[in-house]
Amino acid sequence: MEDQKPEDFKRELGLLDGTMLVVGSMIGSGIFIVSADIARQVGSAGWLILIWLISGLITMIAAISYGELSAMFPKAGGQYVYLKEAYNKLIAFLYGWSFFAVIQTGTIAAVGVGFSKFAAYLVPPLSDENILYEIGSFKLNAAQIVSIITIILLTYINSRGVKNSKIMQTVLTVIKILSLFGLIVFGFILAAKAEIWNANWANAFSSRAFNTESGSWMPIGGTALLTGISAAMVGSLFSSDAWVGVTFIAGEIKNPKRNVGLSLFLGTFIVTIIYVLTNLMYLAVIPLDEIATAKSDRVAVVASQYTFGDMGTIIIAVMIMISTFACNNGLIMAGARVYYTMAKDGLFFKKAAVLNDASVPAWALWIQCIWASLLCLTGKYGDLLDFVIIIVLIFYILTIYGIFILRKKMPDVERPYKAFGYPFLPFLYIIIASAVCVSLLLTKFSTCGWGVLIMLTGIPVYYLTKPKENSVQ
Repeated sequence: MEDQKPEDFKRELGLLDGTMLVVGSMIGSGIFIVSADIARQVGSAGWLILIWLISGLITMIAAISYGELSAMFPKAGGQYVYLKEAYNKLIAFLYGWSFFAVIQTGTIAAVGVGFSKFAAYLVPPLSDENILYEIGSFKLNAAQIVSIITIILLTYINSRGVKNSKIMQTVLTVIKILSLFGLIVFGFILAAKAEIWNANWANAFSSRAFNTESGSWMPIGGTALLTGISAAMVGSLFSSDAWVGVTFIAGEIKNPKRNVGLSLFLGTFIVTIIYVLTNLMYLAVIPLDEIATAKSDRVAVVASQYTFGDMGTIIIAVMIMISTFACNNGLIMAGARVYYTMAKDGLFFKKAAVLNDASVPAWALWIQCIWASLLCLTGKYGDLLDFVIIIVLIFYILTIYGIFILRKKMPDVERPYKAFGYPFLPFLYIIIASAVCVSLLLTKFSTCGWGVLIMLTGIPVYYLTKPKENSVQ
């Protein structure tokens, strides 16, 4: 019988669960890999640390600004709801459309592939070089199969109720934090060398770029430096993304008016500290040239080999597998709540608005699983990250500007928590994020342009599928 279905979410997540979801969703494989690319773009220890610090700080500014919105609208759907309240259903739909088309599903696919790449260290036949099937230009490799299996498994666990996925998320995230701290501490104790540290910091802010073809450095300044910084920030911002997931599951958090905003702040703060410390450890253990030229960009593997010898590779592989598994669990859990809320508004498949017997939107979880699995098969995950980051930033800018709009539009609504440093800090975020967006469109138009195009294709879709009663308004 239909009326037996639960109508609403169960509030089963506390402050620790919310914080662990933020941390777990943010730390994927980026911190283990991205520093190589940043080092190649800007070529000095000072800039490397500064880029991670700036990314961390603007992420924290965004997160604490979202605290005001999450306290005003403590329900499932998070950012989608804030955009709908501040602007209109079209802007909210464009976010949801992009979110389903590439943001969440593309990230789930990319993280799944990260998992399988490192699983191949332990079981070599699982590598992406192991081609299982070929037809025309399409090649199916073992890594893609592993990614899809992990996505299906995590979707199944999440469809059985929020309790199981919550316990797994918290346990895996605690293991992840402890193992990263272990890597940092052992790196400093066992492998740090004063001469490497001093050499890396000798010209802390002399900026240069690494030419991969000639294998040599070239000094850069002015526009070239700005281009290098913005290109470098794609990686660090992507590694600091997905913190917003906790707002999507606000309907399942106890005392959401307090706990959503607090878990956003605590989660982004913990991750920023871990990221900066990890990079300081890299600089104490590895000469900068080796950071820039690490094989397949796996800086953490190099650091771990210096620290633990031959065992280092396996230690990092296991850490990244735990890290990406927990990361995808958080992404899969949070994503489905957005489609659920959109379906409630008549802007997504009706079935996505139904909760199963375990009070979770199972249909929404499975449709997300199918699309993310198909994206795994495209093999274009690097491009997906460029597609994703530009759209993510555009909607972060719109959402944070929404705080200014809502202060005028709804001056009397209760705000249990107000954006810290308003209006200065939210405005600073808007300026920095806009500059990164413009720079990305100029330097990576071929991929970022596609991201914007995917978002804009949502406009005709919205008008074609919009429920009739809305068009009367």
